[in-house]
Amino acid sequence: MNEEVVTTAVRTAVSGTKMAFGDAMVDAVLGYLVVFIGLTLLMCVVIIAGKIMVSKAKEKKAVSAPAPAAPAPAAAPAVPKEKAPGSAGEVKIYDTDPRDAAMIMAIVADKLQKPLNELRFVSIKEVK
Repeated sequence: MNEEVVTTAVRTAVSGTKMAFGDAMVDAVLGYLVVFIGLTLLMCVVIIAGKIMVSKAKEKKAVSAPAPAAPAPAAAPAVPKEKAPGSAGEVKIYDTDPRDAAMIMAIVADKLQKPLNELRFVSIKEVK
């Protein structure tokens, strides 16, 4: 039957006569089926390639991760650093770039009309 459909399509194309509705439907369905199968195969190839890449990335990450080093012997307690003159202490910065934190502190000092060394910032955290 398949040869008959192809033969009918070729004969119709060559002779210039109209194709029967049934033959046109068979040709359309076969065309759609070929495209659908091709897209399905392409999708499978992409999925398999993605899984291969992910597994290679995991292997590379596992290989590059160094083994945990032995804990260092306990050192003498660190002497706290002396603060700069006029400093009001340390600022804890969470999820913020140090440059952005400095800019925020400068803006607050400017808006309050106070010198920066008279203000005490405890922490700066980006609100998401």
